[in-house]
Amino acid sequence: MRHFIRIFMLLILMHNAYAHETLRPTTRSKLHLIEQKYHIKAGIYAVDTNNERVIAHNEHEQFSFQSTCKFIGVAALLVANMQQPLLNKKISIHPQDLVYWHPISGKYLNQQVSLKKLAEGAVSYSDNTAINKIMLSLGGLQAINTFAHSIGNSSFNITHYEADLNSDARKKVDTTTPQEMAKSIQKILLGSLLDPHNKALLLRWMRNNTTGYQRIRAGVPLGWAVADKTGSGSFGVANDIGIAWSPACKPVILSIFTKSEQKEAKPNDRAVAEITRVIFNEFARNHACYHEKA
Repeated sequence: MRHFIRIFMLLILMHNAYAHETLRPTTRSKLHLIEQKYHIKAGIYAVDTNNERVIAHNEHEQFSFQSTCKFIGVAALLVANMQQPLLNKKISIHPQDLVYWHPISGKYLNQQVSLKKLAEGAVSYSDNTAINKIMLSLGGLQAINTFAHSIGNSSFNITHYEADLNSDARKKVDTTTPQEMAKSIQKILLGSLLDPHNKALLLRWMRNNTTGYQRIRAGVPLGWAVADKTGSGSFGVANDIGIAWSPACKPVILSIFTKSEQKEAKPNDRAVAEITRVIFNEFARNHACYHEKA
């Protein structure tokens, strides 16, 4: 019996090692070359839910999340909406509420608008005023931190409202880690945290994202659908998080962050797209669904 238990435990350990295997040297080298090419540091945590393989690179390091925090903020609203209907609640938009980038909320100046419309604006258009009004309606920044921590994202630390989020990851505020953000994506989009109706809303808003065409979407194979949320800022911050799937394959979870030591460094879409291609090329080596025709 003891011998059987030892074999069983060994198989579990082997499975865990398989699911979180070290990157092949050639794949690691490709990621380093992208970092060198664009003068960035990348943080990556990607999960292939077809076989639970993981690609991880600087996954425990803090990165400034910038507007990817809107994914967390809107998810918090949708979870709260399951307990008490909130999406149809209307709030007023005053001139003092407006901050830089308000393509949806700005249309309702001196009017009332539903939290549902603001949530769509925050995710699909990255509307800064919209997410601020959502966070305030939920109790402020600490309420968003509490929600993030409650779903296992203990590194998430939002300290400022938009458009004053910190981009310098050395300050450790307005940051998270690629691994914990990926696990938040998995719980929110693929788990049971949201009911089907609220999950469908979030997925639709993310699929309609207007800011991510040159990032993950530019790096996935032809025929793959993407639901994502981007974030950008100084210090070379170019982030993209979400899921991608095809008719033949189950979703791939993607949490990609980039940063630079130079404040004047601009966000680089190409770096995120190239990282995405490396991820998919690696995953395609280990599952037949990537090669099946729809």
